Amino acid sequence: MEADLKFRDSIIRAAHDALPHGKNEFASAPARELRLGINCVSMLSPLTGIGQYTFNLVQELQALHLSPWLFYGADWRREVRTQPVPGIGVAKNLIKRLIPRSYVASRFLLQRGFSRGVQQHRIQLYHEPSFMLYRFRGPAVVTIHDLSWLHYAETQPAARVRELNRMMPATVESAAHIVVASEFIRQEVIAQFGVSEDRISTTALGVAKEFKPRDAAQCLSTLKKYELGFGHYILAVATLEPRKNLGTLIAAFAQLPAALRRLYPLVIVGMRGWGESLMTDGLQQMIARGEVRLTGYVPQKDLPTLYAGARLFVYPSLYEGFGLPPLEAMACGVPVIVSKRASLPEVVGNAGILVEPMDDSAIAQHMRALIEDDLLHRQLSAAGQQRSHLFSWRKCALETVAVYQQAMNQS
Repeated sequence: MEADLKFRDSIIRAAHDALPHGKNEFASAPARELRLGINCVSMLSPLTGIGQYTFNLVQELQALHLSPWLFYGADWRREVRTQPVPGIGVAKNLIKRLIPRSYVASRFLLQRGFSRGVQQHRIQLYHEPSFMLYRFRGPAVVTIHDLSWLHYAETQPAARVRELNRMMPATVESAAHIVVASEFIRQEVIAQFGVSEDRISTTALGVAKEFKPRDAAQCLSTLKKYELGFGHYILAVATLEPRKNLGTLIAAFAQLPAALRRLYPLVIVGMRGWGESLMTDGLQQMIARGEVRLTGYVPQKDLPTLYAGARLFVYPSLYEGFGLPPLEAMACGVPVIVSKRASLPEVVGNAGILVEPMDDSAIAQHMRALIEDDLLHRQLSAAGQQRSHLFSWRKCALETVAVYQQAMNQS
């Protein structure tokens, strides 16, 4: 443990020295003059995992006085978008239906806008936070969040899988450095692509300050909007897609006694993704009785309160590169039940309940325990809060700056 802390501190000191007030330089240019470009197209849509990562990283970089140029597809700017583009989901679906090989066509057009901006703003270092690098003549850093398109290809659109298979070998080869969010994914990328260990770094994600415990009065206005009672619902936050394994969660919830289902409804927050069909006769009946609520996408400002007001949080995902929702729930003092697969044990540690994701009976038993056992609930609430303090977006940004320094020094 002491060695881990020393390593973490050395990384933070190295990154801190690379910031504008330090004496180090990025190659031949002082850090404050570094012209950094970041692809922020993911922030045009309602924020999910990659969008959240990009948004929080950019905010912290700006707080550290590194003011990157942000590529939004149609333009470049230094301001951070705080709202999605209205109607972008409808537009994307229309494009997919009407344009053959829309992924390839879209990427071709985005590459043109990217290249123009690189030249116009004299970008020296490019960070791609979403898997696939655009063509760029300078040093580039890429974040690879997971290898889900390889391990769970059937859970993603075929066109996206084809594009990732086509682009990722060149991306891995050309990147000056690769960033991942967990040691689990780091080892997967090394094994899959033969990456040398000195070209890939783990920078864990963080939890924003608005995710914190709140009392009933602080949650009242938001919970009233969703017709929920403080401490009287089970929460899941996930895009409705097969990899999130929400069908198993619903099957587990159905095993709870009817009285508990009425007192503690299951609330699933998230946009409809790809290929997930949750609607069964049993689910429709539970929805009709008010036992299950599918909210769809909710505004970002409501999420912290929805977390804080829940009795417990369940996340039975089959595969994650990190697992931001359980971390956010823990920061709010809400006990978590999560899958014991992939990176999730790295995030939750001993501060939550780890389960086999397909074991609906075990999930049901743990949900009932956290509803009925107040002592267990208090213990896991405290443990989760304490563990969440190990993760911050500032630490993520500092470690990312250290990666930028290394990429520039090697160019």
